Amino acid sequence: MPSSSSPSSLWRDSDFRRLWFGQTASQLGEHTSLVVLPLFAVLTLDAGAGQLGALRAVGQAPVLLLSLFAGAWVDRWRTRTVMVLTDAGRTLALGAAAVAGLLGWLVLPALLVVAFAVGALSVFFDVAYQASLVRLVRRDQLVRGNSALEGSRSAAQIGGPALGGALVSLLSAPIAAASSASFFALSFLTLRRTGRRESLPERSARPPRVWRRIHEGLRFVAGDTALRTVCLASAAFQFSFAAVMTVYLLFLPRDLHLSGTVVGLALAATGPGALLGSLLAARLPSRFGHGAVLVSAAALGDGVFLCVPVLHGSSAVTVPALFTVNFVFGTFGQLVNVTVMAVRQAVTPDGMQGRVAATITFVGMGPTPLGSLLGGLLAEAWGTRTSLLVTAAGMLLSPVLMALSPLVRLGRTLPAPPEGSQHFY
Repeated sequence: MPSSSSPSSLWRDSDFRRLWFGQTASQLGEHTSLVVLPLFAVLTLDAGAGQLGALRAVGQAPVLLLSLFAGAWVDRWRTRTVMVLTDAGRTLALGAAAVAGLLGWLVLPALLVVAFAVGALSVFFDVAYQASLVRLVRRDQLVRGNSALEGSRSAAQIGGPALGGALVSLLSAPIAAASSASFFALSFLTLRRTGRRESLPERSARPPRVWRRIHEGLRFVAGDTALRTVCLASAAFQFSFAAVMTVYLLFLPRDLHLSGTVVGLALAATGPGALLGSLLAARLPSRFGHGAVLVSAAALGDGVFLCVPVLHGSSAVTVPALFTVNFVFGTFGQLVNVTVMAVRQAVTPDGMQGRVAATITFVGMGPTPLGSLLGGLLAEAWGTRTSLLVTAAGMLLSPVLMALSPLVRLGRTLPAPPEGSQHFY
């Protein structure tokens, strides 16, 4: 380990630099593929609304199926091994889709398999890279290390959709898929050169009681009012947002006649908004109260999508309006995300942090495949404009749930974990 605790000492660590570079490349691959695969289906395979909803649902299903188990599984393996294998798998999956697309052999069922494989492997990679940092650097370097890794992730969220849309528009969907695969290949080549041998917890003769630990996390979240509300509000938002995005990705190219490049740039406008939201989150909750900020930010961020269905006319009008909508959504959405994380961490004892995070991810993100399916079905039955209005209105259920709960009364000071909760270890 580096002996100095200065920020530069972290960047002098070659293994950390490899982790950061590999994770950055992987995140770019992941976030470009989130746009490339749906556009591949729409533009190359002429997928309908229901088929696009199914594609997005299949890609999101691994979060529901695997998120509670990924952490327990990764803890028993070297994280470098997990990251390298998942990078290799995603490279092969997207590379095969690109070759099949160029040869005219790709069909929608095969693209569904690719979407599921990429989604499943991404769940394990994301858990592994976070665990890898803890094993790679000293405790006093975790804040700086996390800042670098999460900064890369935010940059990928900003640039990935725009890059994916531009590649599809300028080149073709198969070439764009090959480009996404190349990011995963670059991550594979970088991470496999990490030289430091990780120390693993000693494995006991008996298998760990995974189900018991998962049950404790579920029971703790269900028994805490704030966490229970966060779960319900997150589930309501993610379900409706998944439906919105399915219709949105049909509405922009087909109803507003926007190119893949413009679609990607419009989605990327949430990134700068998220950066602003992070800055606001450092000040507003301590000034106006965490509950008030949560409810008002959720209402503004979710409500702005009601403006999208009314857009008509030339791109000179619609494109700036879309940029504004996505920027506002990114700003207040990130303000909600950061504030919710602070509340969650404050009310959760140290020994439960990982399980509570996994439980909220499972409950909150679990409904997204169903939301994607619903969005596709509504678009087929009612058309994209009406479906956008209905699904965007559904997003407002999240701030309503928070406003009707004790969460809205949280003040400027965050609460402590409940007494007697320390036995959950």
